[in-house]
Amino acid sequence: MSIWTIISVILFISLFSGLSSAADESRLREDAPERYQVVPGDTLWGIASRFLREPWCWPEIWQMNREQIRNPHRIYPGDIILVEHTQYGKRLRMANEKGTVRLSPRIRVEKSAMRAIPSIPAEKIEPFLSQPLVIEKGELDRAPVILGASDGRVILSTGDKIYIRDLPVDQGVIWQVFRNGKVLTDPDHDNRILGYEAIYLGTVEITDFAAISTAKISRSIQEILKGDRLLPFLAAKVDNYLPHAPDFPVTGRIISVYGGVSAIGENMIVTLNLGHNNGIEPGHVLAVFHENDTRSYEGKQESLPDERVGLALVFRVFDTVSYALIMQSTQAIKVTDAVKTP
Repeated sequence: MSIWTIISVILFISLFSGLSSAADESRLREDAPERYQVVPGDTLWGIASRFLREPWCWPEIWQMNREQIRNPHRIYPGDIILVEHTQYGKRLRMANEKGTVRLSPRIRVEKSAMRAIPSIPAEKIEPFLSQPLVIEKGELDRAPVILGASDGRVILSTGDKIYIRDLPVDQGVIWQVFRNGKVLTDPDHDNRILGYEAIYLGTVEITDFAAISTAKISRSIQEILKGDRLLPFLAAKVDNYLPHAPDFPVTGRIISVYGGVSAIGENMIVTLNLGHNNGIEPGHVLAVFHENDTRSYEGKQESLPDERVGLALVFRVFDTVSYALIMQSTQAIKVTDAVKTP
């Protein structure tokens, strides 16, 4: 059974059992469809966005605490969601073969052989759950080093046999290859250094432990070179990514984007100058803002209100920085754009 089936999917549709009053009806989009059938490739966030003005608010509407919602309920391709008109207003129900039933939190065992849909696009963040890393200065310099291959080739890739120096024997046979990357700095605090990003290059499997160990490159996503460093493989820590706003004011900034592009859009990964030290946790939803400035005809600088241009969901957190997935964007997002409590 897929790990995402087990721990990444939550039956957010159960939230709509709370949409039974006219007051809660205002949460629904005016253009919400009367009927929607779940299809492969859907996500819980994506389906919620068809019905709700703010799709990330579904846990609040369900009026359950986060620990309760962590119990993984599921919905599946083929399920049908209906908008029902009642004397109290509109509410959403799920249809089944026996007719229409009101949604309520429950385990759906009849479809356990199928793959439930994920809460957010799993394939977008899965590679980032164990890499890249944010490390201290010089940390990689102390890690085991690739000496090269027996044939003297400079560029190494999948399937190549390599030799490694200073490899511990008690940390498993699967290791990941990294190279020093960019310095992450905080533009809001005199560009102080927040950490150093280690670039993930691939994975190796150790075939023989010795003073000079032998390994085979089992996966490479970039060129691997003599001098690159190895760190033990750590299983990805996956959360339910229950979307929720921080319950305190947050102000931060996008300081980097994966891939080095200048314009950032939906489903792209960004780095924030916020981390555990700022109270940030996986699942936090932050609004992204452009800071607007203009000059008056008199040549004076006038500040315009910040413009909200997107939403980001935090999925991996370090002490001083975090990684977030852009879930919505109304225009191109840029490095240095602000993130705030929505």
